[in-house]
Amino acid sequence: MVAVSHPAPSADEPEDGTDRIFDCADEARLEAGLESAATALGDARLVVLPTDTVYGVAADAFDAAAVRRLLRAKGRGRNMPPPVLVAAASTLDALAAGVPTYARDLVAELWPGPLTLVCTQQPSLTWDLGDTRSTVAVRMPDHPVATELLTRTGPLAVSSANRSGSAAATTIAEARSMLGDRVQIYLDGGPSAGDVASTILDVTGQRGRVLRQGAVSLERLREFDPRISAAESS
Repeated sequence: MVAVSHPAPSADEPEDGTDRIFDCADEARLEAGLESAATALGDARLVVLPTDTVYGVAADAFDAAAVRRLLRAKGRGRNMPPPVLVAAASTLDALAAGVPTYARDLVAELWPGPLTLVCTQQPSLTWDLGDTRSTVAVRMPDHPVATELLTRTGPLAVSSANRSGSAAATTIAEARSMLGDRVQIYLDGGPSAGDVASTILDVTGQRGRVLRQGAVSLERLREFDPRISAAESS
């Protein structure tokens, strides 16, 4: 595995944080961090990881208690369910039903990358991500550490690594300053390449609708379907 190159409480979490931060630029620490992260996620704990946009805080998507812990850590309610990150585009059909052709074209061209698709959830799924209204937001990140962890764990519920209302973390120090011991493991991939989150596109209908403008522009999306509508002004 290639290391990533780059130039800190709740009562049930460990108090000493130094041994829970893993420098992903060091091959041995990267492997130890991935193993520790996979174990923590399997125990319904939280992990902060680097992505191709900003840092994310992750939980096992299929563990309702873990997802609740993630929402509490961010200070969010069930009305703001987290997206799900996957390691491979082929996982989309296991999570989403009735994905339209234009959305598949977007996946083929823009995944992995900073595009989150809100899809109709597969009715067979029994997870509890919050008040999703039978939808699921799915993204495939373009970052080697995130991809390797997702390959080991399967789909993860991941939201930006910050308290609700605060700016998203672009360094591990920023993430730790906001989330502290609410998180079991921190994977330090160095400063984020940028501070812009993913674009969120609702593809539950035959016409796509941007819910949040982010790293992928509306013009780029309309190259695949000119009917895609812009995000509404707040």
